[in-house]
Amino acid sequence: MTRLLKLICAASFAVAFCFQSAQAQGPGISPQAWSAYKAKFLDASGRIVDDANGNISHSEGQGYGLLLAYLANSPADFEQIWYFTRTELLLRDDGLAAWKWDPAVRPHVTDTNNASDGDLLIAYALALAGSAWSKSDYIEAAAKMAQALLSRVVVSSGGRTLLLPGVSGFDSTDRKDGPVINPSYWVYEAFPIMALLAPSNAWQKLSDDGLSLLRVMQFGPRRLPGDWVSLNRMPEPAEGFDADYGYNSLRIPLYLVRAGISDRQLLARLRKGMTTQDGTPATIDLSSGKPKALLPDPGYRIINDVVACVADGTKLPESSRQFEPSLYYPSTLHLLGLAFVGEKHPECL
Repeated sequence: MTRLLKLICAASFAVAFCFQSAQAQGPGISPQAWSAYKAKFLDASGRIVDDANGNISHSEGQGYGLLLAYLANSPADFEQIWYFTRTELLLRDDGLAAWKWDPAVRPHVTDTNNASDGDLLIAYALALAGSAWSKSDYIEAAAKMAQALLSRVVVSSGGRTLLLPGVSGFDSTDRKDGPVINPSYWVYEAFPIMALLAPSNAWQKLSDDGLSLLRVMQFGPRRLPGDWVSLNRMPEPAEGFDADYGYNSLRIPLYLVRAGISDRQLLARLRKGMTTQDGTPATIDLSSGKPKALLPDPGYRIINDVVACVADGTKLPESSRQFEPSLYYPSTLHLLGLAFVGEKHPECL
């Protein structure tokens, strides 16, 4: 177990955090920013509240909450979030988390399908925290989830290794246009850690094939991927979903740069495609190329700011450097962007 802890530490982008005392821990999320975030989104029970979506909680939010608590060097908050996650969402027999918890209904979990990005985020955060704080129980829980992901949602299809968005509903046996993927579920920075927790060359293949797909998924006049994509034949927007570069896809460039993927052509295409003429990020209708929702929140703007930092050394504007929570999702992306720039590109602050 000790060797695994060290390997996980060495593989992580957040290597500066590993095996250091709390006082010596390197740049991350400031105490002020984390306090503001948790005051608005962390319920006393340990659930992260999605305040733009009926105040539900979900495995994605719990995974993000765990990762942010780790980056804020807050073991107590991490344990609080993990307690809710393991007692309220880890209800499935296969070791993956039910994706949705709704405070307005009983039982609170009405759909026990998983969401693979949430599972990845939870396992990744557990591994990082376990390595940084020498918590073997976190590592063991992360390894169990990584193995479940590998056996249940990492699949081979058409010569590619894919990440199904959930165990049920997305494979070729479930849909005529299956398999269907969500490109934003590829949490690239987590894959090297998953490969240590559940050794398999499938993780590297998953990363490589995800990048290859992003390079060829150029839908509509803005040449963007979609939130939901059918791979039944050639990649195309999946049936039954809005053909959008939507709220899911917005985080793809952030995931790429956080994982150290510096494909300048890909990043430039995504940045240009998701941005209006006045520089505002937006969700995009793929077929027409027209913006659907303008997204001026700093939590969305920071995605392009981080890409500009990585690509050109451009300093983050003041609006991105200052964190004030708004809604759950952009606030989460904002902190992930700030933590990355503080760790890897402090010259942009």
